[in-house]
Amino acid sequence: MSEWRKDFLTGRWTIIAPERVNRPYEFEEEAPECPFCEGMESCTPKEVFSIRRNGTSPDQPGWFVRVFPNKYPALRNDIPFWDMCDELYRAAGGFGVHEVIVETPHHALDFSELSQEQIVRVLLAYKERLRFFEREKYLRYGLIFKNQGIEAGASMRHAHSQFIATPFVPHTVLEELEGAVNFYREKKQCPFCMLLVREREKAVRLILENDHFVAFVPYAARFPFEVALFPVHHSAFFQEETHLEDLAVVLSRVLKGVRKCSGMSSFNFVLHVAPYHAKDEEERGYHWHFEILPAFLRTAGFEWGSGFSINVIRPEEAAQKLRLCLYS
Repeated sequence: MSEWRKDFLTGRWTIIAPERVNRPYEFEEEAPECPFCEGMESCTPKEVFSIRRNGTSPDQPGWFVRVFPNKYPALRNDIPFWDMCDELYRAAGGFGVHEVIVETPHHALDFSELSQEQIVRVLLAYKERLRFFEREKYLRYGLIFKNQGIEAGASMRHAHSQFIATPFVPHTVLEELEGAVNFYREKKQCPFCMLLVREREKAVRLILENDHFVAFVPYAARFPFEVALFPVHHSAFFQEETHLEDLAVVLSRVLKGVRKCSGMSSFNFVLHVAPYHAKDEEERGYHWHFEILPAFLRTAGFEWGSGFSINVIRPEEAAQKLRLCLYS
């Protein structure tokens, strides 16, 4: 059974999850038939949410997007929550939620090849899963993420993303959140909103924008062709987003550009939102966003040992190449 353990110096949590070692690996030469394909519903846990054709039943063919508990979960919500600590060690039971969001019934498509209508369905599933657990007493955070390709950590080819809800706010989000709240307290403005105004004015790192969303290469991008995608309007919670059609257009085009510029490499994306039960200052100072991270360069010893990143392409040059990819 999984367990949370906390490093008492850095405050970082690790999930110890021995059961995950048994999950299938579809990239092997003799991989079994894909359990995510339409018609294979009996090979997965029962679905907890789906978007389907009218007249079709749960756990049967006829779905567009299908969500079910991960068969090899890092965390489980059918166990009691417990927490213990002393001056050096802190641990907690492996409580949480771990779900799979299958993005299409078709095995051969990846996310960047989905139609705009299908991407909207996937985004609706993201909203629903985030919203479903936001009032749970012991859950503090909901994270949507996607691993596509071997280098990005995927074990299955079939297009899917994952949802994990945790009793602790992830360290990366906590750093963003603390910085945003401190900025808001001093300036009485959301730092992300100010950043979007500046990036749109300068336009040197801007990739694509419409009335509701903007995508740009971050000023201190960690990786070549890393992209941040924000709503233009202030919003701390993706589950409140209503302009999904416009978001689907921008997300699809940006992913196509990132893949083209990075040689069709593997990639990750993550959706960062404000924590469940966020305080007023956190809602006013935080801004939900997607981070799109190509995975064609491997993290090496310096990065692991220092926490610093080395990016071999200037963000302004990466943005220029991405714009050319989008419009060529």
